[in-house]
Amino acid sequence: MSTPAKTHRPTPGQTVGPFFAYGLEFPKQHEVAFPHSPGAIVLGGTVYDGAGAPIPDALVEIFGADADGSVPRARGAFRRDDHTFTGFGRAFTNDEGHFEFWTREPGGIRGSAAFYAAIVFARGLPNKLHTRIYVPGDDAALAADPLLSSLDAEERASLVATRTPDGHLHHDIRLQGEKETVFLAF
Repeated sequence: MSTPAKTHRPTPGQTVGPFFAYGLEFPKQHEVAFPHSPGAIVLGGTVYDGAGAPIPDALVEIFGADADGSVPRARGAFRRDDHTFTGFGRAFTNDEGHFEFWTREPGGIRGSAAFYAAIVFARGLPNKLHTRIYVPGDDAALAADPLLSSLDAEERASLVATRTPDGHLHHDIRLQGEKETVFLAF
């Protein structure tokens, strides 16, 4: 008796990871700005699961305004040319759950608080998660932000990055549990 030919391709389970890496990678995807160019900074952090363990196979995407608050309209998000700022970047976490981007610090759009829009993909998630990473420093703009002002102090802290001694930005993303990052319905 012979085995019938397969009629359907195998499909992934009901989760967005870890198989999603196929076809998503492109050279210099984490270099939103050319490293060490004027105004370039590092935005980095770690993605943690609900038990507080780092997630070694997550994907973080960011999109941010330019330093003057203008929304980038340049083409080339998937083909880095080492001088065009597109505002978009993608970084996979390493074995310690760490992600890192070379980017520019965004300015606030029309005087609002400056932030990066961020999306997180990770194993076990049935869909991607949307959040924001706010830039610290302009306390008045942060206090006036409609999203931040609707949250309690602990929730606000989960969205505001910290400045490192060398002027870069650090922001951890916690998917669940203590100090869980605030995620947005989209």
